[in-house]
Amino acid sequence: MITSSTTLDPAFVIAPVPPRLFGSFVEHMGRCVYQGIFEPGDRNADADGLRRDVLELTRELGVSVVRYPGGNFVSGYNWEDGIGPIAERPVRLDLAWRSLEPNTFGLNEFMRWVEQCGAEPMMAVNLGTRGVAEAAALLEYTNFAGGTRYSDLRIKHGRREPYNIKLWCLGNEMDGPWQIGHKNADDYGRLAAETGKAMRLVDPSVELVACGSSHQGMPTFGAWEVAVLEHAYDQIDYLSLHAYYKKSGEDLVGYLASADAMDSFIDGVVSTCDHVAATRRTRKQIKLSFDEWNIEHRPYWPEEHQDEAWATAPRIAEDEYNAEDAVVVGNLLISLLRHSDRVAIACQAQLVNVIAPIRAESGVDAWRQTVFHPFALTARHARGEVLRVEVRSDTILESATRGDVRPVDATATRNPETGDITLFVVNRADAEAALFEVLLATEISHRVVEHLVLGGERLDDRNTPENPQQVIPRSSSEHQIDGQLVRLNLPPASWTMLRLEPARG
Repeated sequence: MITSSTTLDPAFVIAPVPPRLFGSFVEHMGRCVYQGIFEPGDRNADADGLRRDVLELTRELGVSVVRYPGGNFVSGYNWEDGIGPIAERPVRLDLAWRSLEPNTFGLNEFMRWVEQCGAEPMMAVNLGTRGVAEAAALLEYTNFAGGTRYSDLRIKHGRREPYNIKLWCLGNEMDGPWQIGHKNADDYGRLAAETGKAMRLVDPSVELVACGSSHQGMPTFGAWEVAVLEHAYDQIDYLSLHAYYKKSGEDLVGYLASADAMDSFIDGVVSTCDHVAATRRTRKQIKLSFDEWNIEHRPYWPEEHQDEAWATAPRIAEDEYNAEDAVVVGNLLISLLRHSDRVAIACQAQLVNVIAPIRAESGVDAWRQTVFHPFALTARHARGEVLRVEVRSDTILESATRGDVRPVDATATRNPETGDITLFVVNRADAEAALFEVLLATEISHRVVEHLVLGGERLDDRNTPENPQQVIPRSSSEHQIDGQLVRLNLPPASWTMLRLEPARG
């Protein structure tokens, strides 16, 4: 059995848990909006056409912020198409996803939905085919009290009070040649700076996210960030990161260690931001918005759905996740928590149907994919402060895609008001169980409140409408507490959550 260990000291705090770390993403892509969160006429739809079953699962998932409306979609989107009487809205070609966009779901529908979710909206503006004036007009529509063209238009459309949306993305993946309106770093940096300046004149309280590299493998990665920051540093608050992970061949260990790649990506962007700060001799620190992250396996346009191009809501990127995918998602969340001093926002992409934790079909109840569970549990129980966790092990795993891999990865949070501690642990060994020893550097005794495990067996199992509970967290008694020493038995290829509270009486 593999043996790993760590020491948890309440004095070694990385940062408070960022409330926006548990975000999601709703894009007009495939069946995320239409037949996802919005399906008039479905048995689960309310009077506004919003699917109640999806809404309930979104609340259960613990989503704190939702990015909208894209994504690649936003770079060709006219926000005015999605407001006003639905019967008067135009049908448009969505060039990003080769689809028809009916615009029956737009800004005000989204805001009604996100308010019911109890989540914060994160809006994106089109800096692909549009620019400064259109972004400022959109902000005027959403945030200005009244007495102007666009604020009065909002009132005419039935919303008297401003939405007061604080979080705004200045475009999407503008470094990508696939992007409509793709720009080089200098052109985008100047546009982002001017757009940010205009938006702050409309509402000085907004928080702005500039586009970083679309992924770490972009040939301009690093240089893009430097150029954009040199132009827009004074106007922005966050720089974005996007990453999608997949299994390479039969390298399960490498796939289970995808969080190592996320760690490397975050560390590289942090270093770049701090380099620019140093050259500018500024104390302002740019935070990170990891506003697209997930795992993906299938091609966006699978062969069986090629004939759905130029349809409304084609079946794009509808991955069906299994138990090993849930373990990877749990580990990616560990990485995000580990970087909570700099990653202030994160959005799993996407929410429904499209590489999503929630699946929905017409006429049946929506169901939880396997990856739903580690997200929901982490969002619910990662409270208070993130503790610094350094895992020690004499064993190193070999991976064809990741090189040397630590078998056990972990993080922990502690609620300073109650003393409750939650451990999140992954065993990335595909064939060996692991013993994980945790020394609590405190004189207070603790007891186990809950011990849940995902994975460890039948890794190819997945949830379906016929069997939506095939893969769920299962309770475990494989733990011991001896004074301040906690011992956990971790099954191979598994994610574990252990909740501790101070022993009383």
